Amino acid sequence: MPLHVHPAIEATLHALADYFVAKAHEAIAARGRFAVALSGGSSPKKLYELLASPAYRAQVNWANVHFFFGDERNVPRTDPQSNYLMARTALLAPLGIADDHVFAFDTTLAPTKAAAAYTSVINGFFSPKPTRFDLVLLGLGDNSHTASLFPHTPILHATTAEVQAVFVPEVGMDRLSFTAPLINQARAVAFLVFGADKAAAVRRVRQGARNVEEFPAQLIVLSAGERQWFLDEAAASELTEGAAQPG
Repeated sequence: MPLHVHPAIEATLHALADYFVAKAHEAIAARGRFAVALSGGSSPKKLYELLASPAYRAQVNWANVHFFFGDERNVPRTDPQSNYLMARTALLAPLGIADDHVFAFDTTLAPTKAAAAYTSVINGFFSPKPTRFDLVLLGLGDNSHTASLFPHTPILHATTAEVQAVFVPEVGMDRLSFTAPLINQARAVAFLVFGADKAAAVRRVRQGARNVEEFPAQLIVLSAGERQWFLDEAAASELTEGAAQPG
């Protein structure tokens, strides 16, 4: 699992932005479009703002980029907790991305119906070819969750590449999330993690004994793609050089 460690958050963000640009160029050259699944939460907002900044906005042919969401909170799109709203504010609106290039969850539906509908949207987008994202952006919680794959939740046992609804007792709400099998079909996955509060989780996921119930991000093992980790030194501070890594 390639590891990119930088002294500060800004350098980490620039490294991932460069990687995003490279993957976009690669996908557009090969297939005419770049299908990316965005992550939610607080960490990626800085990345999205950077991609929309003058330093990066001219480096990608955004008309050929199609945006999806790896997970979502079961809230209206106007709710401050909405991953869609965050991405729209930080990235999509500043770049003027066309609505038909943004595939958001329909959270007006019941969670199970919203998950099934999003699975159909994704499969329809890729059909008749296999459902395979060019890039899935992921974060990592201090409890070792990624997307909405939280410890000890039923979605961890999913065997189908789809979107599922899951109630997460830890946060007391329904979530909608890619399953691990869907993420693992991607051509590339990039974790963005920074801050000393994430150091223990990074160590557990990358170098701990395999225990996906406790450390769900260990489920991300791509079948035929690359996993990249973009960390600042604080997040990488508990890693042991040369230690065995799961998966």
